[in-house]
Amino acid sequence: MDTKVATFAILAIYIVIMVSIGFYTSRRTRSTEDFMLGGRSVGSWLTAFSYGTTYFSAVVFIGYAGQFGWMYGVSSTWVGIGNAIIGSLIPFFLIGKRTRLMSNHLGAKTMPEFFEHRYGSKALKTASALIVFIFLIPYTASVYNGLSRLFGMVFDLGEHGAVYIIIAMAILSAIYVTLGGYKATALNDFFQGIIMLIGISTVVILTVKEKNGLSEAVDALNRIKDDKGDTDTLGSIFGPDPINLLGVVILTSLGTWGLPQMVQKFYAIKDEQAIKKGAIISTFFAIVVAGGSYFMGGFVRLYCTATEGDDSGRIFIERGSNGKIIYDKMVPALLETAMPNILIGLIVVLVLSASLSTLSSLVLTSSSTLTNDLIKPRVKNFDDKKQMLVMRMFIAVFLIISVLIASHKNASISTLMSYSWGALSGAFLGPYLFGLFKKNTSKAACWASFITGVGISVTHMVLFSLNISAFDDLKKDVIDLNCKLNLLSPINAGAFAMLVSIAIVPIVSAFTKAPDQKVVDNAFSSLETSAKKA
Repeated sequence: MDTKVATFAILAIYIVIMVSIGFYTSRRTRSTEDFMLGGRSVGSWLTAFSYGTTYFSAVVFIGYAGQFGWMYGVSSTWVGIGNAIIGSLIPFFLIGKRTRLMSNHLGAKTMPEFFEHRYGSKALKTASALIVFIFLIPYTASVYNGLSRLFGMVFDLGEHGAVYIIIAMAILSAIYVTLGGYKATALNDFFQGIIMLIGISTVVILTVKEKNGLSEAVDALNRIKDDKGDTDTLGSIFGPDPINLLGVVILTSLGTWGLPQMVQKFYAIKDEQAIKKGAIISTFFAIVVAGGSYFMGGFVRLYCTATEGDDSGRIFIERGSNGKIIYDKMVPALLETAMPNILIGLIVVLVLSASLSTLSSLVLTSSSTLTNDLIKPRVKNFDDKKQMLVMRMFIAVFLIISVLIASHKNASISTLMSYSWGALSGAFLGPYLFGLFKKNTSKAACWASFITGVGISVTHMVLFSLNISAFDDLKKDVIDLNCKLNLLSPINAGAFAMLVSIAIVPIVSAFTKAPDQKVVDNAFSSLETSAKKA
């Protein structure tokens, strides 16, 4: 059977299953709490897979694995290990139980609503809702970008063809999220997670096998010069640039603690036992999927070259109009070489599964936040039926904006994600984390974190990504500093914003007034009751 025909057949089966799950769960979605949180009764397996599949998408498999594999070689595997331990295992045990108890007691369905009830401030809810909507858009765009790269490789699509693929995927994700909400997302995530585990394992094995086994592949990698012109670094344990590699680990691992689409998984989980089981399951999932993706990406230089006229037989990766290497093409090039044609359909479904599971969580988080936190407080007689209608409308709006951004040919996957995660977790990480543990955390500290998190990301975006000529002189000074410190990439800027959030919240709280005592006592009463029972 022709490869494209087989791939289309696999895709058709996959799409039918996705939409069927949407119709199935739509009959069991009767309220906004069902639509947004699955009735707060989601078990350990569904929660763990939903957490993992929301975490990892085409951004990791296509964008980050290619870029960081090129930059750091096999040491990029540390990013996957960090994702498993810091990004998956620790948050389940550290904030999972407290998040479930406190959000349930406060009746919070979203992170902005949590800020409102925990700190007694409607203004915090409004500001955080706007931050969520605005900065989830570039992340969604980065997922679409990754999908279009892979489909373009498999089906020989031009620039316009890739845009059509992006639109088709937006429509598909909108259909099943609109039909079934959180329940449809969780069930689909479980099915998609199984595909991801099988697919990633297959890709890793074939990537190494194509280069005559692990030992020879590592030896060959060490003979290739890194970006500094050195050898014996790309196959080493810590790679050619461990400091900047640490920045990637922080951004992609610590960031999950403050991302609304991740934290809200704990709002919906069934009970404490489900949290404990979910921690183990999600960590295993992350080791296989994230660890496997970055390990596979570590070998892209054996398959790709950025040197025109190179006679090594590797695929030439050209530069974009901005002069930068198009890292997003590297993993598709690797797959084209390492994967037998008969398995291309599996890879397409793998990346599609990883991406749609993330997209569904992003659009659901964004639409529910806007509806619940911005529209509902300002509209009278806004019952469940009207809320679900408006949420479904916002899903469409959110996807349309994301598609427009993703269609920009110079939109880098890693850059889009870095700005998104940097702004969101840079704004929310400190206030959310300390809000769960420290009673004296103040509203002023929340505002300080919101301003610094968004400010750092937006400032970096204006200076380095928007090409505004008025800032050329300032940009030159910052670039000169960057040559010395090498800490001002979008990735490191995002990681820095997160660390600032953690540092600034307790400092500002120590010098400013805590929320009203009744508000604090109410927020922590559920935790104290649970501790007495234990």
